[in-house]
Parts: sequence; structure tokens; C-alpha cells
Amino acid sequence: MSPSFEARYEWNQLPWKKIQVKVFKLQRRIYRASHRGNVKLVHGLQRLLLKSWYGRLLAVRRVTQDNRGKKTAGIDGIKSLKPAQRLQLAQQLSQYSKPQPLRRIWIPKPGKQEKRPLSIPVMHDRAAQALVKLALEPEWEAKLEPNVYGFRPGRSCHDAIQAIFSIIKQRPKYVLEGDIAGCFNNISHSALLEKTQAPTFILRQLRGWLKCGVLDDGFQATERGTPQGGVVSPLLALIALHGLETHLKLLGTQKHPIYAVFYADDFVVFTTQASDIPRVKTAVSQWLQRIGLALHPQKTKVSHTLYEPAGLDFLGFSVRQYPVGKYTSRRGYKTLIKPSKDSEKRHQLRLKQIVNSHLAATQEQLIHCLNPVIIGWCQYYSRVVSKAAFASLSAQLFAQLMRWAKRRHPTLSTHRIVSRYWLVRQGRGWVFQAKDGQPLYRHDATPIRRHVKVKGRRSPYDGDWLYWSTRGRCYPNLAPLKAFLLKQQQGKCHHCGLNFMLGDLLETHHLDGNHSNQRRKNLAVMHRHCHDLAHASRRSQ
Repeated sequence: MSPSFEARYEWNQLPWKKIQVKVFKLQRRIYRASHRGNVKLVHGLQRLLLKSWYGRLLAVRRVTQDNRGKKTAGIDGIKSLKPAQRLQLAQQLSQYSKPQPLRRIWIPKPGKQEKRPLSIPVMHDRAAQALVKLALEPEWEAKLEPNVYGFRPGRSCHDAIQAIFSIIKQRPKYVLEGDIAGCFNNISHSALLEKTQAPTFILRQLRGWLKCGVLDDGFQATERGTPQGGVVSPLLALIALHGLETHLKLLGTQKHPIYAVFYADDFVVFTTQASDIPRVKTAVSQWLQRIGLALHPQKTKVSHTLYEPAGLDFLGFSVRQYPVGKYTSRRGYKTLIKPSKDSEKRHQLRLKQIVNSHLAATQEQLIHCLNPVIIGWCQYYSRVVSKAAFASLSAQLFAQLMRWAKRRHPTLSTHRIVSRYWLVRQGRGWVFQAKDGQPLYRHDATPIRRHVKVKGRRSPYDGDWLYWSTRGRCYPNLAPLKAFLLKQQQGKCHHCGLNFMLGDLLETHHLDGNHSNQRRKNLAVMHRHCHDLAHASRRSQ
């Protein structure tokens, strides 16, 4: 791209629609070449993408505008960049620079006393990693095995759960629940780089990021592992674990097959014979040793889907088969997937903490804090057998809200308290709501819709927009309002007109600029970066 083109445009005036289309077309060519096994063409296209001006612009936008962790600084202290600085950073990505050490921060694991280490690169290294990921991800999307679901575009934990259901619904099976001890922290660098099979110019950058060290009470060298917090780290973990599913399948026979489902560093293996479990466990341990990993002895368990110890907990879901009479099911059992008990307890505790921390708040303020938590949890579990769990949580929350209201009005009767804070809505019963305010979302008002698993080895890079846009509209983690707007807009961004890809961050935009006007005719859904552009253009008017 000529310097005159760069000087002619400012950041907010760049032709982003054209940029995204051009980069995706190049990624699709990489995907198809990798699918055919044409390594020479893959490496040539990757070099072209890394050198392209459009690719560098898109990588910078990903780390400065789109990423959720964009405001977390590395050791350079830079949290955000102005538009002119983003253009300058995109120009700097054309030259290789030595990576700087990572900044180590510790975050608590949900529901546990342990903490997880995050290693944050500086802004320049983040953008360079995003650029390399643009080139590497399409190649590996064509190679990765069908039952690997974590850290992949267009796949979710609901796909993994649906895959488990498909495996066990016809016949009960023995289960090996596996957990890899310190997966991100212990991967062998030499084994990972050898397995990547990337061209030299990419291997040099990957080696620099893996060996750059971290600052945590002084400088510490990184001899093993991929730093959690890096843009390219999840993809490197997938590359390191690639081949384990195929290895396990080869241990089975046509009569007694072995199935495996992977999500990040957690996996489950299913067999029809109890004698296969020790053999599978040994095979997994030996395979992991080659890349410097090992199974976690306490978290690796053996169970059965029907007989005691029955069931398994995976990704927050409880998967179990229940014996029933022959008139209920001819197989003599039913396969049910529900929210796990631990997940219900954590959610109930979270709601209790919110209510107790808003004792002096108004009813509208309390509802404003509760609704996002309730909607998010319900949407996550709205694809499985959750009606009983939703009803139980609704009853428990009602009791907590009643105690909250009685504490505010100790002299009022229960009848007067209910009439003060709960309104009767036609078709919805009693609703916790102020007269002119937003109603509290009820758990038991969430409809159950079954999830359709992604097909085989399908990938967003295959270019089938009809298939992927349809899947995007029914994504389980999407809020009901955004799902409605996405369906109304036929899966396209209101600002740029491009199809949304799974994994894109969506923002709700108020067309008239009035954030109090929540009518659906006044709302539209946009990419996060398009939302920023829309507000920037409005401010300039």
C-alpha cells in the first residue's frame, strides 16, 4: 500500500468494510490450501498476509478496539492508543522487533481459592500476535479434529455438551474425566515449535514470545509454557494438543469404539468397557509426556453415565443417565443434561451478595444490577433441561427480595410490601418492578431451546455465510434483545453491512442518541468498532 494512501485517510475514515473483506478472502485461501495439504501455498499466503497493510490495520483494531482486555496495560503502561497512534503502530508491524517481557498479574479462579497467572504483553507485541494469529488460525482450522471445541471460532461449550449427548444417548458408557495439570504453564517450547510447522519468519516471532520472560517480583525467565493473556496463546495450546483425539480413537475397535471430547485443557473419554479405562489413561499420560504435560491426579476421575458413581460434571453441566420404566423409554434409561449443583450454588451466592450489598439502594438500582447476572446465567443454561433449576432459583430469589423489602419496612404487613414492590403483569403473574421502571428478569421465564451442534469439521473460514449467519442468530450466550435485533437485521451489522462472525463483540446502538428510548425501533446491533465510529461521527456533527 502506498504512503499516499496512508496519508489520505485517518483511522476513523479507513475503508474498514473493504479491509475486512480483503483479509477474510486471503484467510479463506489459506484455509482451502491447508485443507488440500498444499503447504508451500499456505506459507506463501501467510507471508502475504503478514506483509499486507490491510492485515496490519485489522490486527491493530483487534487489540485496541475489539478485545475485552484492551485496557489492561503491559510493562510499558500503555492502556489505549489514539487514532494517529494506531496508524503508527500498524506501520511498525512491518518490521520484526524483539519482544518485551510480560507483566504478570494474578486473578482468582471462579469458586476457588486458587489464582490464575495472566501474562500481559505490551501493546506492540499484542498487535504482532494478533497479526500472526490472522495467518495461523485458518491453516489450523483446516487441520484440527472435529471434537475439539475450546478456543475455536464458531464453536462453543454447548457444542461440546451436545457432542457428549450424541455419544452416550444410544448406550451407557464408562467415563474418564481428564484434566491437564498446568496446561498453559508446562508446554514444552521445542515440542510446540516443532509441531507448529510454520515458516521461519513466523517461528522466529513465536520463539521470541515464548522466551521473553515475565516481570513478577523481578524478572523470571520462561523456559516452558505459553503465557496466558497473550492473543496467540490459546491457538498455541490447541496446536500442542492436536492429535490426541485421533490417538485415542485408534485405541478402540469397531465393536468397542473410544470417543473423546475436548474443551481447552479439559476433556472426557467414553468407552463401552471398563477394561479400556486404564489403557486409555496410560495412553493419554504417555502422549502428554511428549509435549511436557501430565494429567492432574486429583481432578482426573473415572465414572459411569448410568451406574454408580453415575454422571459427570463438565463445563458447568451435569450429564447423567437415569433408570426409567420400559413404558418411558425402551432402552430403560433417560439421558438428561442439567446445570450442575456447584454452578447453581455459585449463582445463588452471587445473587445473594448483590441483594445484601444494595440494602440502601432503590428498587431500580437493585434490578439494574441483578438483571445482567440473571440473564447471562439463564441464557447459558437455556439449551438443556433447566426448568426445575430455573423454578428453584426464582423461588429462592423471591425469598431474598422479600427479606430485602421487609428490612426496609419492618412495620408493614407482607400484603402491603408485596403490593408496593411487586406488580401484576398480564400473562406474567407477579413481577418485581417499580411502577415506571424496568422489571426484574425471572429465571423461570426463560424458554428452553435445544442447541444444534456445529457440523463435523465446519469452520467460519469455509465461507458458507448462509450456514454461519444462521448459527449466529441462535447463539446461546447472546442476550435476548441482541438476538432479536440480529435476526431483524438478517445477521448483518447496521453500520458496515458485513455479516457478523461468531466471536465478534456486539454493541446495542440507540439510533436517535437517546439512551432512555429503549423501543426496539430505536435500537440496532453493531460491531464494537462500528459502534465507536458511529458515536465519533455523531460527536463531530
